[in-house]
Amino acid sequence: MSAAELSGLELIHAIINGHIPPPSIAQGIPMGIRSAEHGKVVFEASADERHLNPMGGVHGGFAATVLDSATGSAVHSALEAGTGFATVDLNVKMVRPVPQRRTLLAEGNLLHLSRTIAISEASLKDESGKLYAHATATCKILRD
Repeated sequence: MSAAELSGLELIHAIINGHIPPPSIAQGIPMGIRSAEHGKVVFEASADERHLNPMGGVHGGFAATVLDSATGSAVHSALEAGTGFATVDLNVKMVRPVPQRRTLLAEGNLLHLSRTIAISEASLKDESGKLYAHATATCKILRD
């Protein structure tokens, strides 16, 4: 069965189970999907020296990329086979500096899904629950 024949949730589970390789973005931003269900996905990620800005802190693009993956995957988990999406708007709020070499969890949740649009949110926290960043996203649903 090809990826196009899988629902969004089936595709995400195939990645989690190693039946389909993770997307190439996971090579530059070390992240992986920890769990997924309809409308909810949890990623884990860890910044390292590759993600630093000129001042030596973790670049804000790290959090934005992880949160974009979590919000988008939350939407994707609710889509039927043959249906895609594209992020139209990603609004990220940085709460505190992202640490290096610490496992962070990004939980994405679907808030609304219609035939043409979806809205989702995600938070980036450490394993004790400390919030580092939050995002909301609007996605256009791409149907055949």
